[in-house]
Amino acid sequence: MKGIVLAGGTGSRLYPITKGISKQLLPVYDKPMIYYPISVLMLAGIRDILIISTPEDLPSFKKLLGTGSDFGVSFQYAEQPSPDGLAQAFIIGEKFIGNDSVCLILGDNVFWGHGFTPLLEQAASKSNGATIFGYIVNDPSRFGVVTFDENKKAISIEEKPRNPKSNLVATGLYFYDNSVVEISKKIKPSYRNELEITDVNREFLKSNKLDAIILKQGMVWLDAGTANSLLQASHYVQTIQERQSIQIGCPEELAFKKKLISENEFEKLAIESPKNSYGEYLRDIIKKS
Repeated sequence: MKGIVLAGGTGSRLYPITKGISKQLLPVYDKPMIYYPISVLMLAGIRDILIISTPEDLPSFKKLLGTGSDFGVSFQYAEQPSPDGLAQAFIIGEKFIGNDSVCLILGDNVFWGHGFTPLLEQAASKSNGATIFGYIVNDPSRFGVVTFDENKKAISIEEKPRNPKSNLVATGLYFYDNSVVEISKKIKPSYRNELEITDVNREFLKSNKLDAIILKQGMVWLDAGTANSLLQASHYVQTIQERQSIQIGCPEELAFKKKLISENEFEKLAIESPKNSYGEYLRDIIKKS
């Protein structure tokens, strides 16, 4: 399975901060925002990752992430010249995807919670159809709203409805089989002139090939794309990390624990890290291993 992080867009919800920097390069507490979705893909067992961003911002992502060797993964990069919808990612990434299935995650999404990894592995192991992740929110009209029948089977998806039928929304994490590429090519732009991911999901829904995993209480999903949600995400990460002495969204640690890099490679990364709390955390892992 391949992975795509969509880190494009104008960042208009965070204007004027994003006049000079990509939203996904902003910090969520002590790490660049894009570290969090990359870590989710790594937890799902995905090692081949495409970063899609604007022509202006792509060099900054390349400088930050490089080839991916420090994380035991492979990064490739592609341009999204204009923000024409989430589903455009599959058209841009067609050659990268090849004949494989693919997971798309939005670059401003933060996930955390015990029991999350098995759910990711479950979705990644599916060879046919699509899987979306649902989450209950207080303001569903901002998102794609999912409705279920009495058997908890998804029966409808609406994009940003004025009168939502439920409080369950689709998060920015999607798993698809290879047919998603052709489906994305065939859907028509919406009234916003965008290729909507909701329309892609509807096509899988019509074929009865759409599964939904509902994130339970205790699991957290944050869309860090607004000033308020970015601050909330930073506070959440700070609180969890300080109280539990762990790191959320630490690709180096994941690479080491998943044996994507050797102990010597991880130790070199840890030693070369600055003498701040992040670097000390990496060095503590070496001491305890």
